[in-house]
Amino acid sequence: MPAQQARAAADQLNRDCFCVTLDQDALARALQNELGDADFFATLTQTRPHLFSHAPVFLPKADRDAMQAIVNAVEAAARLPAYQEAVLAWAPPIARVNYGAAGVFMGYDFHLTPEGPRLIEVNTNAGGAFFNTFLARAQIACCAQVERALALSSLATFDDDVIAMFNEEWRRQGRTDPLRRIAIVDERPQEQYLYPEFLLAKRLFERNGIETVIVDPSELRFKCDLLQHDGRPIDLIYNRLVDFALGGREQTAIRAAYEGGAVVITPNPRNHALLADKRNLLLLSNPQQLTNWGLDAEQAATLNGVPKTLRVNKADADQLWAERKNYFFKPAAGHGGKAVYRGDKLTKGVWTEILAGDYIAQAIAPPSERTIKLDGERVQRKVDVRLYAYDGAILIAAARLYQGQTTNFRTPGGGFAPVFFV
Repeated sequence: MPAQQARAAADQLNRDCFCVTLDQDALARALQNELGDADFFATLTQTRPHLFSHAPVFLPKADRDAMQAIVNAVEAAARLPAYQEAVLAWAPPIARVNYGAAGVFMGYDFHLTPEGPRLIEVNTNAGGAFFNTFLARAQIACCAQVERALALSSLATFDDDVIAMFNEEWRRQGRTDPLRRIAIVDERPQEQYLYPEFLLAKRLFERNGIETVIVDPSELRFKCDLLQHDGRPIDLIYNRLVDFALGGREQTAIRAAYEGGAVVITPNPRNHALLADKRNLLLLSNPQQLTNWGLDAEQAATLNGVPKTLRVNKADADQLWAERKNYFFKPAAGHGGKAVYRGDKLTKGVWTEILAGDYIAQAIAPPSERTIKLDGERVQRKVDVRLYAYDGAILIAAARLYQGQTTNFRTPGGGFAPVFFV
């Protein structure tokens, strides 16, 4: 299908297609079979009623190609010595340690604008990939366009790709023996919104012969040059922590094991520093600087897809306040939409807090919208598209539908949604 025709088709489907493509029974059966828990899906939907949207998002293949090109350009920039020197200057010292890991499940978040995809931010340990794979597999081909999109899906290889990814991280740190034991680590994991996804990850690892535990960092000990849980060694940590510097008191054992090369951590502090620190957007939105540092001119031009980003400081406070409606304000060390403000919603009190903190100002790239039916009425939901990637290769694409300033799982009709490329 020609590019212009594909874009028109995607726009029309996002505006006028109200088919419920999600087969709830198929999703419930798949999750039940995976975990052996007949109540898993019922509990999941009761406690997280807005986790899954019933509506897919349609995009032209040209947007997929454009997003992939931006991912490639970001990864290429992160390999430049001058870029690394610049970002490591504001990163914690632990990020200077380089064990070679690329970082599993990097998340590249996009808004789809009339001018093309715009990279809003990059996230380490991006959540949702396991859920989105089950969600995408449980779709019904309600029309010819959806049937074609499902036929083009690469979901069949997801499980194998994930296992290969973790084994590759293991080998990149010089390990030659088999990967035997993984710890999925987060603070108070059972209280996390995406804890059920940890169970899916655990099951996948165990089906492939890798023993897996889900633990709080305080449950780990570093003894006899081994990171241990209940007296047994941990080979690799699948890191879901948001303390990217491993600086908290509860991370003491993990930090000591990591700095001593006794455990593989993925994603690790260096992955976050090179790719996901929000201050990096200052550089990634400056193609000329990247060209001066040696980035290929074509890739530098591709990074025009990163909205212009500025450092918030008191010297420019008056001008930024006057132009605040043009910007999103994000904390440099933030995650998950925490303490993020749209400029036109700012109060003087919040502005004072922003100036006292460490913030960036990112030019607003308005998200696209998906029209859905809710209780028989047409309503609009904003769309954020996430590419889950490893070493620049896309594992799966998914969308999040939402209302408000940032993505959330509190919007009726919102939540994770499959992406169909037409």
